[in-house]
Amino acid sequence: MTVLDTTPSLALVIAVGVLCGTGVYLLLERPLTRVLLGFVLIGNGVNLMLVVAGGRAGAPPIVGNSPASERMSDPLAQAMVLTSIVITLALTAFVLAMAYRSWQMHGHDEVADDVEDRRVARHAALNAPAFEDADAAETGETLDEEAADVFDDVDDDEDETQGAR
Repeated sequence: MTVLDTTPSLALVIAVGVLCGTGVYLLLERPLTRVLLGFVLIGNGVNLMLVVAGGRAGAPPIVGNSPASERMSDPLAQAMVLTSIVITLALTAFVLAMAYRSWQMHGHDEVADDVEDRRVARHAALNAPAFEDADAAETGETLDEEAADVFDDVDDDEDETQGAR
């Protein structure tokens, strides 16, 4: 049986899955410190995934510096990992600043429910619209009735064009 040179190690693939899965789980939590740790874990999981996707290690990706018998490493994976590191660092700094500011203002870093979210959830539970139709008093018909009577120019133009052919 021939094993391809670019086959990733099963341990690395499992590590990518565990890092990304744990990161997503932490992102769904309320405290910003856990969200921060989730971003860091997902960033490291993505970095490891990009390294695994780049294939096995080889000679440096500089033309002319490696022997002809040895394959060069993929420079694209290395460049994408460097970019991912910078993005993860910027995102970590931003979330850390938000957590610090939340701690200064409220004494904790837990994200509270928004009042508007609670209102929309109550209306959704009642299956009631979250708006008032101001035109309903003037015309006497609801938005649903108005939408059913709307004239659609696109459909009529297509029908006329097909009838002329």
